[in-house]
Amino acid sequence: MKKLEDYVTTIPDFPKKGIMFRDVTTIIQDKDGFRMAIDGLSNSLKDVEYDLIAGSESRGFIFGAPVAYKEDKGFVLFRKKGKLPREVYSQEYDLEYGTATLEVHRDSIKPGDKVVIIDDLVATGGTTEAMIKLIEKCGGIVVKIVFVMELRGLKGREHLAGYDVDSLIQYEGI
Repeated sequence: MKKLEDYVTTIPDFPKKGIMFRDVTTIIQDKDGFRMAIDGLSNSLKDVEYDLIAGSESRGFIFGAPVAYKEDKGFVLFRKKGKLPREVYSQEYDLEYGTATLEVHRDSIKPGDKVVIIDDLVATGGTTEAMIKLIEKCGGIVVKIVFVMELRGLKGREHLAGYDVDSLIQYEGI
């Protein structure tokens, strides 16, 4: 029987020498791999009490929305700056070569809402940290964070200390 990591394609030396790029799109494009990922994410929430699932643009949408549907929960979108039409909260965060801004509608999370964050990958944790700050600015409570993959060498989990973090697949390197 195949494991989820069997659906991940690894590309050595991409985007630069020394990097082992873990391509999540090969999980998504295979019906069995995609089902396994969605079921794994959903199973990781079986003992969690929560109201909403949140995902960031764009692969957080791909994994978070089907889990929200399966779990009969609402799904909150976190988008790049300037993409949301109503009043938003914004949070700047660091990228490898610069900064970016993430936004959420101010009324999408109510005070006291318990929120689960789902994303494809945790590397440095910057995007997830920005999501946490925005959820808390809305008055929400982050009760769990689940990733399909974790690159342990980039220490993203350390930046999320104090939160319940899980991942379906862990890779030691970067």
